[in-house]
Amino acid sequence: MGRLAQTDGLTEIQRDILATVRDFVDKEIIPVATELEHKDEYPTAIVEGMKQLGLFGLTIPEEYGGLGESLLTYALVVEEIARGWMSVSGIVNTHFIVAHMINAHGTQEQKDYFLPKMAAGELRGAFSMSEPGLGSDVSAISTKGVKDGDFYVLNGQKMWLTNGGTSTLVAVLCKTDEGGSTPYKNMTTFLIEKTAGFGPNPTVPGLTVPGKIEKMGYKGVDTTELVLEDVRIPADRVLGGVPGKGFYQMMDGVEVGRVNVAARGCGVARRAFELGISYAQQRSTFGKKIAEHQAIQFKLAEMATKVEAAHQMMVMAARKKDSGQRNDLEAGMAKYLASEYCKEVVEDAFRIHGGFGFSKEYEIERLYREAPMLLIGEGTAEIQKMIVGRRLLEEYKIAE
Repeated sequence: MGRLAQTDGLTEIQRDILATVRDFVDKEIIPVATELEHKDEYPTAIVEGMKQLGLFGLTIPEEYGGLGESLLTYALVVEEIARGWMSVSGIVNTHFIVAHMINAHGTQEQKDYFLPKMAAGELRGAFSMSEPGLGSDVSAISTKGVKDGDFYVLNGQKMWLTNGGTSTLVAVLCKTDEGGSTPYKNMTTFLIEKTAGFGPNPTVPGLTVPGKIEKMGYKGVDTTELVLEDVRIPADRVLGGVPGKGFYQMMDGVEVGRVNVAARGCGVARRAFELGISYAQQRSTFGKKIAEHQAIQFKLAEMATKVEAAHQMMVMAARKKDSGQRNDLEAGMAKYLASEYCKEVVEDAFRIHGGFGFSKEYEIERLYREAPMLLIGEGTAEIQKMIVGRRLLEEYKIAE
């Protein structure tokens, strides 16, 4: 491995985990990723391998059967996995967000019931906030939960669920209108157990996962809608046991999700750089390797600088969250920088490959289709800049 994207101050355990994951990626993911991606095939064998490594319980506390590792460790693991195939990192991302939300906000009964099963990979999580007409405006949520005795009745349509079909636990944000003074205090997160699969769910009457959404990239992992028609959920499956806290719980999940997306951007960018610098030393034009041309050396220098800058920003955001401090500024910066730089590094690697980059035989073609998802996942660049701008004005407010 080269000198790029190194992380100072890691423990021996963290280094061992990363070395194990890196070896798994090199041997089990990279050799099959492009073939599976072109088939849009779910990576069942890879997922089983991750379960054996304990990756589904990486951040779940040891008392619940997990490894109890930090957000930083998780982000660095995601970076390695995304370097192999970004879709695989998506399979663990939503699982991690739901586990984080339960651990941070769940009742003791919810932690005791869900977390051991999630740590073992028996329950796999999906995260459902978006809707067809929602976009970035969460206050426009229309999926509704109405209290009915000891149950809530849920109706609505959710959109863009990563792992929507293969997951067996979904954290769903609904409007509940139970007395909050603002729209943000009238949202509740429900924990819905379901059977994996598509179509009407056999164990949750009224819940339907219509099928996979066809995408230009980010294939293999299923992205779906979720339809709820008079779905009855026990009141004890309200995350935290108290309605009206869903928006804040989801935003906490999104905050760590932004670090995850930054890590994915770092991983994809690093792989694109590796492919670009390798190809540049193999391809010859005008009597010499293209790596000897100054124009290509300049391009490689810019790519490497972006890989390094994005990685260090991502590490800073993860460490800030691990320290217990507010990290929305750093997470927003990291997500924005890493996703934009990823797009640019991938495009430069694509250009270095020339016409061969357009061929499906070359890995860079897959990366070129995957990178755009990072520009919109967990909030667009415009949303990140809005978050960062507001926080900067708070930090640098002048006395009136």
